[in-house]
Amino acid sequence: MSEREITCQELVELVTEYLDDSLPPDRRLLFEEHLAFCSACGTYLEQMRLTIRLTGTLREDDLDPIARDSMLAVLRGFAR
Repeated sequence: MSEREITCQELVELVTEYLDDSLPPDRRLLFEEHLAFCSACGTYLEQMRLTIRLTGTLREDDLDPIARDSMLAVLRGFAR
């Protein structure tokens, strides 16, 4: 892999900046070039867009208490 390519892991780490349109132009180009050749990362990007769109419409009352507790447990696990 050349210096001018990014890995799938790097794409995952950059996806928030890409979606926020805060990725520097040179990194954005590499990101989009990777997407052109990696369907798995393209799927991941679309899943992230859908997640953002859907979570923007959720309210706490929409969640089942068990689902809420499960999600909080997962997030706490990431924080560790």
